[in-house]
This record gives sequence, structure tokens and C-alpha cells, in this order.
Amino acid sequence: MKAVFLPGDKRVEIRAVEVPTPGPGEVLIAVRASCICRSDLSLYYGNAVVGGGAAGSCVTGHEPSGDVAAVGPGVDQIAVGDRVAVYLGIGCGICEFCRQGNYFLCPRWSCIGFTADGGNAEYIVVPERNCLKIPDWMSYVAAAISTDAFGTLYSACKKLGISGASVLGIWGLGPMGTAGVLAAKALGARVAVFDPLAERRDFAVGLGADRAFDPAAAGVRDDLDAFTDGAGLTAAIDCSGSTGAHNMALDAVRPNGKVAFIGECRESTIRPSDQLIRKQITLMGSWYFNAFEYAEILRVLKSAKIDLERLATHRFSLDEAETAFRLFDERKTEKAVFIV
Repeated sequence: MKAVFLPGDKRVEIRAVEVPTPGPGEVLIAVRASCICRSDLSLYYGNAVVGGGAAGSCVTGHEPSGDVAAVGPGVDQIAVGDRVAVYLGIGCGICEFCRQGNYFLCPRWSCIGFTADGGNAEYIVVPERNCLKIPDWMSYVAAAISTDAFGTLYSACKKLGISGASVLGIWGLGPMGTAGVLAAKALGARVAVFDPLAERRDFAVGLGADRAFDPAAAGVRDDLDAFTDGAGLTAAIDCSGSTGAHNMALDAVRPNGKVAFIGECRESTIRPSDQLIRKQITLMGSWYFNAFEYAEILRVLKSAKIDLERLATHRFSLDEAETAFRLFDERKTEKAVFIV
């Protein structure tokens, strides 16, 4: 089968590898769609944010969906022909975090696309518990986007307590940030977005954002004050991983507000006394979602009539992987999706 590997230095390799065989408790999935994520660029450059293996040692792709093609011994909840999305964290299944549905917090966890073979391929094998059944009304592309992109941001919005009373700011309008607009609007919030690229701001407004700001523009803080009637944001999400965005978000949130950092960042500099302690702000990291939240995510997508395919601005075959990663790296796409 064809599979995409990223050995670093912006190299993309399409290799012929054997179709994997599902072992006990495992499922073989024929991949139909698989998304590129901003965190994949750490592999593209060669400085993986989820480490442990040699560069290029795993098939990439942590956001696949497809059809169950075969099951291993002991599988009894998933059947051949089921349509599924894939949960990226593979845990031991018995520790306290796995029993909570937080497989990515397992001390022995691995991550598909980073330390276990991922979905940028014709087939992928994962444990049965990592299969998330998708309904007939959901496309494979929407299913792939529903996990890391929408699921992560929906879970972050829940942690922040987003509701109709919320005024939320989102920094960074890549696929995560724009998915956050859809999630927050579904929960009733007013949403302000921040990105230096005009086309990304326009795209977010088209998805429902109430105001869009260039964070580097003169007078942006005055404009934001006008948007919040001088009260400040109730909550903020940073999807950029930028120190500047971290500080702007913390400054913009009102006392007793909440801030979630989602964008990957190895280090940052903030001002705890002024930004956290004096304002009694809650600052949290938020990454991915609980496996048991997926049924709720599907209900919200259906009830709010959210069209996740709007985020998939570019589609590619596996043979076009080099072009796909280059355009995504150059920020010429929103969600880029491999169609298999």
C-alpha cells in the first residue's frame, strides 16, 4: 500500500509498505480521508512535538476516517463495514486515565502519526477502542475533521465554560482556530478572532465570527474594548503558540476569566503577577478530547447543523503529498485533506 512519511527537512516520502494485519483487539481500517494538522509540520521540519521515534519511522497522519476492513481476535463491538473516525491516543486501556477515556494521558501512550503508524495511507490498524463510529449523515471528510480539529476545540470550549453569556477571543485562525469559531458559536458565544492574515480573518467571519482583528494593527486594543463594552473578554483560546498572542490574550481577558493555550509552543514568557494573580485568571493547557465526549460532539454537530467540510479548503491524493504539505506550510490552505 502507499503511505506518507516525513523524515524531516521538509522532505516528503511516499513509500510502498505492507498492508498491516490486525492483532488481538485490533481493527484494520481502509482509510477514506485523512487531514493534515499544524502539529504535523513539526515532523515536516524534523522537530516533532510528540517524540520518541526516529525521524520518518512512522506513517504520518493523526486525523483519519474510513471503513472497517477486517477485525482481529476478540473484537466484538466493531464490525467489518462500520464507518469510523479514529481517536489518536493509543493507551494501555487499564490505567486510571484510559478508564476515564483520556487515552492521551496514559503513561504508556503512543500517538498515531507520531509514534505509531498513522492514517496518511491506504490502511491503518488501531485498537478497537480507538474506533469512533460515525453516523450515515456524516461524510468521511467531516469525520476526519471532527476529531482533532473540532473535537479539540469543542472540548476546550467546555473547559472554559463557554455559553450564551460568553465573549470569547480566539488567536490564530488555522484549522484549529476556525474550528473553534464553529464550536463557540454552536454554544452561543460572541466571538472575536485575531490573525495577521486578512484572508483568514475573512474566512472566520464567513464561519460566524462576530469581529475579526489584525493583532498587529494600531488601535486594536481600543477596538476590542469597544467590542466588549470595556469589560474585556470572558475567555480566550490561543491556537497560534505565539508568545505575543499569549500575552495579548491574557491582557484582554477580564478578572476571573479563563484562558486556554492550545497551539504548540516549547516556551513562552508571560507576566504572572499582572496577568494571572491580580486578575485571578484561570490559565490551562487543553489538548484533544475525551473519547467519551464523541457522542456529544456528534449531537452538537447535528443539532447546530455544522458543516465541517467548509474547513476543508483543499483535497489531495496521497501521490500529491509533497504539494499538500508545501501549500499547508505556506498557509495557502485551511484544512488540507488526503482523499484515499
